[in-house]
Amino acid sequence: MNFIEVTVLDLIIKGFIVGVVASAPMGPVGVLCIQRTLNKGRWYGFVTGLGAALSDILYALITGYGMSFVVDFIENGRNLFWLQLVGSVMLLLFGIYTFRSNPVESMRPVSTSKGTLVHNFVTAFFVTLSNPLIVFLFIALFARLAFIVPGHLFEQSVGYLFIVVGALTWWFCITYVVSRVRSRFDIRGIWILNRIIGAVVIVVSLIGMIMTLCGNSLY
Repeated sequence: MNFIEVTVLDLIIKGFIVGVVASAPMGPVGVLCIQRTLNKGRWYGFVTGLGAALSDILYALITGYGMSFVVDFIENGRNLFWLQLVGSVMLLLFGIYTFRSNPVESMRPVSTSKGTLVHNFVTAFFVTLSNPLIVFLFIALFARLAFIVPGHLFEQSVGYLFIVVGALTWWFCITYVVSRVRSRFDIRGIWILNRIIGAVVIVVSLIGMIMTLCGNSLY
């Protein structure tokens, strides 16, 4: 990738993709979001996702800041090839893990009291913050998408902003769908959704890996 030619649109698209992919797997906070949507209402589920998104962007900034220290490594075309290949492999492993995992194990009793929206937001923030392993997913996504662009502060900032937009779009859509099919959405629905997400990540990572090996790029 030629960093000189990077545009705001590039990082808007990449940031949006990162936000969606980082939010989609049905880990503890995803299951919590669906539980709250079913038991408390859509907006309680959405603010749960909002809390998760805030935590995610903090980890995304930490990851990006760390990777910015290896600017010379990233800008080298040969190194970028290996970085994107490793990123694809990490995404593949993440997809396999997501596909094989059982999100139902993350379910926990939901309080009979709705609590305030702020309380639901804060608890989701700390649930997500307690899982620093999300950094490895951001490393994989940033590497695969060549998201780090040294010397382009404005474009990079817009990219980070759209990580949040992507995450919030995902939480808005998932809470909308779950609230609409509330009477028909059960534990099996969570399991199926997680498998679909895992399968999509696997397919996309394999496509990225093949294109990298062939000397092409999706971006």
